[in-house]
Amino acid sequence: MSDSRKKKSNQKAPLILISPSEETKGYEFGDTSISLSETYQQAVLSAGGVPLVLTCLSERPLVQECVARCDGVLFTGGDDINPKLYSRPLPPKLARTVTVAAGGRDFRELILIDEVFRQRKPVFGICRGHQLMNVALGGTLVVDIRSQIPGAMKHQQMKKKSQIVHEARLTGDSMLARITRKQTLGVNSTHHQAVGRVAEPLRVTARSDDGIVEALELKADAARLLPYFMTVQFHPERLAPRHPEHQALFDSFVRACMINRNSTL
Repeated sequence: MSDSRKKKSNQKAPLILISPSEETKGYEFGDTSISLSETYQQAVLSAGGVPLVLTCLSERPLVQECVARCDGVLFTGGDDINPKLYSRPLPPKLARTVTVAAGGRDFRELILIDEVFRQRKPVFGICRGHQLMNVALGGTLVVDIRSQIPGAMKHQQMKKKSQIVHEARLTGDSMLARITRKQTLGVNSTHHQAVGRVAEPLRVTARSDDGIVEALELKADAARLLPYFMTVQFHPERLAPRHPEHQALFDSFVRACMINRNSTL
């Protein structure tokens, strides 16, 4: 490639692959379908990226090719991860609190995580994506906060999904603190599960006042595995239009995708 053509290629907006929810009965014909809030897409677009939605098909060669063609991967929120992936069989009362994600989402996203690490692509995980990354790397989840953590605040506030409802305390030397330029960050909260035992390669970089893990990054000795890694329990895409510190998370991610792509050309 000539220098002029390479420069033009470098200027193209990075392609961000977004992993959606899956519906077993879609609106049009009742077939398996994709579901994705436009707020994720708008936050990526506002950061200078081009949002692309991952297929709901789970064949590894297809997922592998999707990752190869993108510049970074965004894992989104949604229903619960199957407890069989991180726990022994649950007591019936606790099992009834779980709503497992439809279709093959767990399986597909585990393949996606494997390909992200194999192909060394920048990654950003939100809510379910935050929890799944911890499970995929060997950690566990709190199955139901209200049942298992006495005295915890109410984290499942669906009627205030686009509002700040509590604060998260950030680790001073974290990427999250550096990006937001804050030591405490106001966040929304729409989850009933949380990170339990933290996977070995990860470190906690934010907690709510009741101890719930609000953000994860790679430990220093694991940071070489990926050019960019961040997961958060809250939903910054819903706060980004009114809170610049939350849009800054997408700006940072998309910028890292651009830098990584240019460095590999």
